[in-house]
Amino acid sequence: MTLFWHQLKSEQLVFWRSREAAIFVFLFPPLLFVLLASVFGDGTENGVPASTYLVAGVIAYAVANTALGGLAITLVIRREYGILKRLRSTPLPAPLYLATVLLSNLFVVVLQSLVVVALGVFLFDAQLPENSLALVAALALGAAAFAGLGLAIAALIRSGEAIAAVVNVIVLPMSFLSGSFGPADDLPAPLDALRDILPLRYLLDLVLGAFVDGDAPWERPTAIAVIAVWGAMGYIVARRRFGWEPRER
Repeated sequence: MTLFWHQLKSEQLVFWRSREAAIFVFLFPPLLFVLLASVFGDGTENGVPASTYLVAGVIAYAVANTALGGLAITLVIRREYGILKRLRSTPLPAPLYLATVLLSNLFVVVLQSLVVVALGVFLFDAQLPENSLALVAALALGAAAFAGLGLAIAALIRSGEAIAAVVNVIVLPMSFLSGSFGPADDLPAPLDALRDILPLRYLLDLVLGAFVDGDAPWERPTAIAVIAVWGAMGYIVARRRFGWEPRER
């Protein structure tokens, strides 16, 4: 247990000392929320301030950006620089190392969510979540599932130089299609069909349920099932394909 906490602390220190990680992974979602709320945050929808919907949407995006994107980028870069290979030669067990990386990303997700909620409440009159425990449960489920997808992407992408571009190509279109940055109800039929299978759409459903209706995640079993299936597929791919040796050399 001492080794676990020591490694988790090390992961946090490495993250916050990296300016690129702090800007891309942590600061970008709050900054994005401020921009979106400044333009689209006025008015109400179903008696709820529009800024509340934007808070929920950006939090869901932050989960995908951090748990999927941040994790994939971290692991691919460390693998290609030979860091993972060196870690495998230490007494640190591989499952414990991966667990600390996952939990470190989850901690960042929680901090991001708190920052976005605070910005929404104090700057744009957004509502606090109706069910805070449901929101925490939704974030935990989403982070676990998107971390699985992040591990799968890290297992499949060979280039450390390409991983950031790959992550953006996946996360940003998924966020727009899922409605994280605004309504996505009038999409063409093919995009609407794609939207219906995206995990972020269902995570947003859980987050909105906690924020607006006070619904617990288990009251939306379809959303839980879709998110869980995507996460399970990610972990299966990662288990079969993830490697610790550099591939570019």
